[in-house]
Amino acid sequence: MASSQRDAPSRREPVNPYTAAGVDTAAGDLAVELMKSAVRRTHGPEVLGGVGGFAGLFDATAFKAYDKPLLATSTDGVGTKVAIAQAIDKHDTIGLDLVGMVVDDIVVVGAKPLFMTDYIACGKVFPERIADIVRGIAAGCAETGTALVGGETAEHPGLLGPNDYDVAGAATGVVEASRVLGAERVQDGDVVLALASSGLHSNGYSLVRHIVAGAGIQYGDRAADLGTHGSTWGEVLLEPTRLYAQPLLRLIADHGDRIHALSHVTGGGIAANLARVLPQDTWVEVDRSTWSPPPVFRVLADLGDLDLESTEGTWNLGIGFLAVVAAEKADAAASALSHEGIAAWQVGVVHTGPRPDGAFEQGAKGVDGGAVRLVGAYASNAAH
Repeated sequence: MASSQRDAPSRREPVNPYTAAGVDTAAGDLAVELMKSAVRRTHGPEVLGGVGGFAGLFDATAFKAYDKPLLATSTDGVGTKVAIAQAIDKHDTIGLDLVGMVVDDIVVVGAKPLFMTDYIACGKVFPERIADIVRGIAAGCAETGTALVGGETAEHPGLLGPNDYDVAGAATGVVEASRVLGAERVQDGDVVLALASSGLHSNGYSLVRHIVAGAGIQYGDRAADLGTHGSTWGEVLLEPTRLYAQPLLRLIADHGDRIHALSHVTGGGIAANLARVLPQDTWVEVDRSTWSPPPVFRVLADLGDLDLESTEGTWNLGIGFLAVVAAEKADAAASALSHEGIAAWQVGVVHTGPRPDGAFEQGAKGVDGGAVRLVGAYASNAAH
């Protein structure tokens, strides 16, 4: 016998209109929970308030020990390298790249990094993915002695695809005014030391991706010709940026005013970035014969039907940093860096007065600095 009582209507759960619009705040909260322990490991007693506040707090009492403390700040991103991380679904190294791009710029002026914040914009929050990115940032901060004091993950549906994201960050450091490194310290006869990179670092990836796509290579293909023992193309191209902050700060502490200038070889290549930290009346010829660009650069250039010289304004070609030091300290500085696990070698000497005929890079990025060019032919066998 059929019941005369009508079925009660099912209760509908209220729908969060923000969720309906494509923003999942619960996923964002879960991402924070997954990353909290990694972030906390970068905190010393100077960091107040923990994780999750509207603003990070950092105790600046230590500045009292400075005669004239100067704050140094830098901001940057990783660029299109993130497209390769997205392509192979590997996100745990991108954070290291971000720290390298941001924190190591601060060290150029001799500053000790203090704290950093990050910003991740994505089409959809996948908590584990966001946590992987931030864990990488935290690992880089721990290695460079930088506190990760805050960050933001912003979900932008409709602007970015569900699997798309971009990362950026900013950091602050401190240096005694009388110990700032730069062009003012550089002298005639100073030696220019090259510090080996770990690979492409985080610059020139638009060209890299163009070459790889043109060659019909998939990022999951094996890359045995790169000398990586069976790693895939994607894994090779995601090799993290080397972090130079702590080794360079120790070098500065040990050799004091004999370290005159530093240059981070990022966008623009070797010549342009070195020119930025030299006085206007100086010039340097960087000798290509002193090193051999690693296989990843040679293979990519060959695939793109390019000579290495034509890529010098795009890739670092095996040099991640340059140090301008007093000539009598060059050998000791190179040895100290070698003990830190960073190959270092002389690539040039600073000169004043008339320079040789021919084209030079003259400053860069709004800085009217010295003049630099690369000369000679690259060594055929990797010595560094």
